[in-house]
Amino acid sequence: MDISDLFALGLRVGDKLAARGETIAVAESSAGGLISAALLARAGASAYYFGGVVLYTRRSRRLLTTLGADDTQGMRSSSPPWARLLAQHQRTRFRATWGLAETGAAGPSGNTYGDPAGHTCLAVDGPLPQERTLRTGEADRTRNMLAFALAALALLEQAIDAAPAPAAPPSGLTM
Repeated sequence: MDISDLFALGLRVGDKLAARGETIAVAESSAGGLISAALLARAGASAYYFGGVVLYTRRSRRLLTTLGADDTQGMRSSSPPWARLLAQHQRTRFRATWGLAETGAAGPSGNTYGDPAGHTCLAVDGPLPQERTLRTGEADRTRNMLAFALAALALLEQAIDAAPAPAAPPSGLTM
């Protein structure tokens, strides 16, 4: 898989969101913005993409989210609970249909929590929550970043495909 596969997946997911009239907000760390870039590659992305953030450090989390110490107590980065919290936070904060989060260790070495390079946790929050932990077994930073972004968008696409169709707005109403 390469970057063109990532952008093709982003376009496909964007088409699905637009067709359903749904929206997305993203929080990513080790993917470094690739998830958002892929979602924004589609013309008219502002119809479904509400915003995103790369939370690469504790400082960025403090400055770019509204999460406080009480929200994160007992959690560590690069874990399923952390990914779920970020996905829910983004969806709620942006009032989006879907929240998508990625948190991991791209490499070439692992993180301070003992996770190896190539480890990431992914979460989708919304009509059909999903989560996944991925371990690529690779130390190559750029390959891991791409793998993380592809896996996150694939997880989002699975959730969208499995979720019930949104209710159609009532028609024929007169004022």
